[in-house]
Amino acid sequence: MSNKIFVTGIGTGIGKTLISAILVEKLKADYWKPIQSGDLHDSDTLKVKSLVSNDKTIFHNEAYRLTQPYSPHKSAALDGITIDEKTIIAPQTENPLLIEGAGGLMVPLNGHVMIIDLIKQLDASVILISQNYLGSINHTLLSVEALKNRNINIKGIIFNGEENASTEDYIIDYTGLPHLGRVPSLETIDKLTIIDAGNYISL
Repeated sequence: MSNKIFVTGIGTGIGKTLISAILVEKLKADYWKPIQSGDLHDSDTLKVKSLVSNDKTIFHNEAYRLTQPYSPHKSAALDGITIDEKTIIAPQTENPLLIEGAGGLMVPLNGHVMIIDLIKQLDASVILISQNYLGSINHTLLSVEALKNRNINIKGIIFNGEENASTEDYIIDYTGLPHLGRVPSLETIDKLTIIDAGNYISL
């Protein structure tokens, strides 16, 4: 089994970075965000670094640091470059490596490669982050279907935010995937709550 875990979500803004920080702390894993689009002064790497307490985690540099806050293919174009997926190579490490994606699975990196293709290229297993909202069953099942169609190993699903037992039960029953936990809305997000939140996740 690969020691590379790719954290992806059913869409944008559903808590990948928060869950990544919790998993990095829980697993004492390294963290790597291959592509950062915009917010370079407050990147996801910096956010996760500020929330992790252990002394084992290594934070690896992004392969691409894009200045504009758009889909990577558009951000790269605005920066006058084209993302070459062949240059995105996972760093070597003794620790588990947690890789955080950009947006969802079908986010384009260039004219022919999407995030889901990068996951396959990196030979990583996936943890899928879902969130309960109207339409989330559809988005989650479509994401699972896409991953299975490419024979990408899915370790399971983590739900982030408010509970909806009916939705979560349906998704887990239909997909047959492990329910790895649900992280409730955290009133405060700091190093201590990140450590505590690890108890909500079973890996």
